[in-house]
Amino acid sequence: MKTAISIPDKLFCAADQYAKQHGFSRSRLYAKALATFLEQHPADHITDQLNKVYPGESSQLDQIAFDMQINTIEKEEW
Repeated sequence: MKTAISIPDKLFCAADQYAKQHGFSRSRLYAKALATFLEQHPADHITDQLNKVYPGESSQLDQIAFDMQINTIEKEEW
């Protein structure tokens, strides 16, 4: 898919130079950069949605549930 975007000149030049130095097109660089960004931020949307559904709820784990989980973990020597 073709698209048009606006980016600062300095960023465009740096990206263009990087792509040339590494032997691939700007399109491939932008696609790879966007894919990497999305891989690193997958939960942002989910967290935002949960915060909207439960705006007043604490994300703190209940202490009793925490203690029960800790007690089920097998003790190991490190």
